[in-house]
Amino acid sequence: MKRPRGVPSAPARTKQRPAFPRAAARRTAHVRARTATTAAFVVLAAMVPAAVAAAGTQQVDTTLPYVCTLPSGQRQATVRVSAAFPDRVAPGEAIRPSDVTTTVELPAEAVTDLKAPEGAGITAATRLSVGVAQNDATAEATWHGTAAPVAVPGSGPLTLSATGDVPSVTGQSAGDLTISAGNLAVDLAVTTTDGAGAGPAPLTVACTLDKDASGHGLLATVPVGFTSGGSPSSSPSGPSSPSGSATPSGSSSPSGQPSGQPGAPQSRRAPRIAGDTPGTTTDRDGVAPCKYDEHHPATTRSLDTYVTGYTNVRKQKAATLLPPSCTFIEQGDLLGSLSPDGSQYLLTQHSEGQFYYRQGASTAPFTATFLTFDFVPATATMVLEQTGPLTVDSVGALDMSTFGGSLDTYIRVPVVLHVTSLSVNGTPLDVGASCRTRTSLRSPDPDPAQHPGDHLLVKGHGEYVGGMPATGYQLSSGGELTGSVTIPEFTGCRTADGENVDRLLTASVSGPDNYVKQIQGQACGQFEPHYGTECTDDKQPIKIPVAQR
Repeated sequence: MKRPRGVPSAPARTKQRPAFPRAAARRTAHVRARTATTAAFVVLAAMVPAAVAAAGTQQVDTTLPYVCTLPSGQRQATVRVSAAFPDRVAPGEAIRPSDVTTTVELPAEAVTDLKAPEGAGITAATRLSVGVAQNDATAEATWHGTAAPVAVPGSGPLTLSATGDVPSVTGQSAGDLTISAGNLAVDLAVTTTDGAGAGPAPLTVACTLDKDASGHGLLATVPVGFTSGGSPSSSPSGPSSPSGSATPSGSSSPSGQPSGQPGAPQSRRAPRIAGDTPGTTTDRDGVAPCKYDEHHPATTRSLDTYVTGYTNVRKQKAATLLPPSCTFIEQGDLLGSLSPDGSQYLLTQHSEGQFYYRQGASTAPFTATFLTFDFVPATATMVLEQTGPLTVDSVGALDMSTFGGSLDTYIRVPVVLHVTSLSVNGTPLDVGASCRTRTSLRSPDPDPAQHPGDHLLVKGHGEYVGGMPATGYQLSSGGELTGSVTIPEFTGCRTADGENVDRLLTASVSGPDNYVKQIQGQACGQFEPHYGTECTDDKQPIKIPVAQR
């Protein structure tokens, strides 16, 4: 799509003499135009970032008074909680506390009550109840921690530091989400120096937050969608929960909706504890690495992300799963301009990328079973091999009067479907190294003159409503990508004894109107100051998407 040229014409002069010099009037008009244009650019840039705008991190280190119940009676104790939280998130984006440490200082009476012999050690596990609140809706999580063994102190208090992973929490609407410490249980056990159990039985100490604790145990406040002052958060939204099915042969529209806006009633749904929206992320087990290396060095504009999803095989009346596959993206420059009539601000961005699997430009292998001639089962292992540039073109438009807008992202890549192994009715067939589609998979393109040739095309759609974070698909945060492809005929599929199975695969699989629904995960920026909020220590995406039908 070509970027429109032109700028709005100067305001028409009126017959009435201006109350101030014309030069000043022209300067004022130009300033207003520049101000509106700048505001439009900022809004659309939030939807198509030139680099991943990774959220910042707020470090929390809070000391709180507790009252603990010991066998000898109630005693004062001190609990210190330290953790890192994001400084903002979008509605539906999980808040993952990291580096969580709960340090408990119990009075000397706790050691006496344990009856620990000299030279023994003490191990501990903590269970801290954490209250989560947003817009008058509440939920509760439990933070578990384990402390390394410490020697029994000769005198004075007993200090234990417990660490551990804690569940994530997800706000269901816009508004400040607060996280506060509540009741605490400390499980204490005595061990000898060789680790064997000592005589005294384990002891569980129940502690409650002192009623005079400052802030009533408040640990952190994380704005969701808006800052506490009511202004839009600049953090892009996470993937929406799209509707539609991967089984019909037609595209579906994203259903991500704004969760609220300033002045509107807020949702009373309780924050969700322990994980993301079902089906949006999975763990890393069995997923191929996705990281830059010496053969693919990263730049300041580099992103890596995983994509997964389903592709229909219309002839089989079934869908084939593409497992999470790595994609590298090099972001291009943002280009912005006013439409000729000045009613819209237009933004475009062109980026390029490639698939990446074990040093090659392909997806991870995937397996599909289908019926040949409607009754003979055949199982094929395949990969999609990239044969030309992968391009990402984002085109956005913002209404200058409402500051609402939309963004369409078109991802084009020429790929052939390469069959690496095949078995028919349980009998393996050696199809050789060249069994693949004759040409690239091909999709209908809205702009064939600018993008000639056969290629796969999937499209993502995002929207912006004034005062709300962007919803739907964005390159940095991912989301749903849909399209339709024709699978060409196969060639080069010959067994070791010379049998040609091209026609077998072509008759079973090839054909038009195969619906594609892919889910891109959160992208990981390689040189962001807070890359750890979206990336592992070796800068791979933390979030791995799960295919959705």
